[in-house]
Amino acid sequence: MTQTKNTLNKLLFEPYKLKNLTLPNRIVMAPMTRRQSPNGVPGDNVAEYYARRAAGKTGLIISEGSFVDDPASGRIWDSMVPHLYGQEALAGWKNVIDKVHAAGGIMFPQLWHLGIKPDSDGVNPRVEDACGPSSISTDGTKIGEEPTPKRLEESIEAYVRTARNVKELGFDGLELHGAHGYFLDQFFWEKTNKRTDKYGGKTIGERTRFVADVVKAVRREVGADYPVILRISQWKLNAYEARNANNAQELEDWVTPLAEAGVDMFHCSTRRFWKPEFEGSDLNLAGWVKKITGIPTITVGSVTMNKEFGSKDELHPKDTISFYDLEERLERKEFDLVAVGRAIISNPNWADLVEQNKLSELRAFDMSMLGSLN
Repeated sequence: MTQTKNTLNKLLFEPYKLKNLTLPNRIVMAPMTRRQSPNGVPGDNVAEYYARRAAGKTGLIISEGSFVDDPASGRIWDSMVPHLYGQEALAGWKNVIDKVHAAGGIMFPQLWHLGIKPDSDGVNPRVEDACGPSSISTDGTKIGEEPTPKRLEESIEAYVRTARNVKELGFDGLELHGAHGYFLDQFFWEKTNKRTDKYGGKTIGERTRFVADVVKAVRREVGADYPVILRISQWKLNAYEARNANNAQELEDWVTPLAEAGVDMFHCSTRRFWKPEFEGSDLNLAGWVKKITGIPTITVGSVTMNKEFGSKDELHPKDTISFYDLEERLERKEFDLVAVGRAIISNPNWADLVEQNKLSELRAFDMSMLGSLN
């Protein structure tokens, strides 16, 4: 078993300043869909689930993706995903954030809109008001008609209403889900965005405009001091090899307008954090985004996991638990925060155990854990 070095403990557990917040350490609970909120309402079990991670010394908790106040956000075909609108759902979230704060935690919700996307079985939702940039799913299926500019303005307004809700509830900041082939990411990707108006274009820089407008509108609503994170990725569910940017120049064209729009931090989702993003440099995606924009980043991707997405194939057969070169990357300030996903599902006190170098006590993750909230 690979053991962590004292430098890792020191760096991971240094406080971090993000806008008006001081995070107690650099560890982030990554957003992970749990589907345990009947009719979109998070219950006491959801509140206790997040409070346990706060008590386990997680520096920042980002909630599972939760639907924004848009009819096409996904709520029609997945009633178990929590909502960030409606009296009952908001009361449920108020209970969540109060319990997280009582446990000493800091929490952001993740604002989620599915757009037009196949579900986990590859089936496209057939809903009349499904909305994506060109009504093209990530698998190439055409559903309905391309939304009008007015309809897209309504989606921006939905993000604004949702941002207002979460700030009023007492969340410490928010994250916009712009990754993995969902609604916002569908504007970035050339295969799902074929628009010819201001929200389309042949280049990634042109196709970034809609998301930049969402960020600007949210920023105006929440104010200058309220932290706003944007999660991005190259890969999409059901399209793991997809890329929005093929080189550093395209990446610069992609993320610079988003930084200028008001993003405070980029959450750069990769499947394996130690993999270089482009040839000729060992920087990962978070490292490149920080280098280009100067804005802080979160890295994520199989931290202390030796298997990929529930696969039986081990990433590094000799390592049961490994941090690989995480400490070296932290030392050279390639990124600022480290998000941990499945390992925090299996270990609510992951941060506490790592701080104490008790890696042998970490429970291995298996897919059966997704069926309940532990």
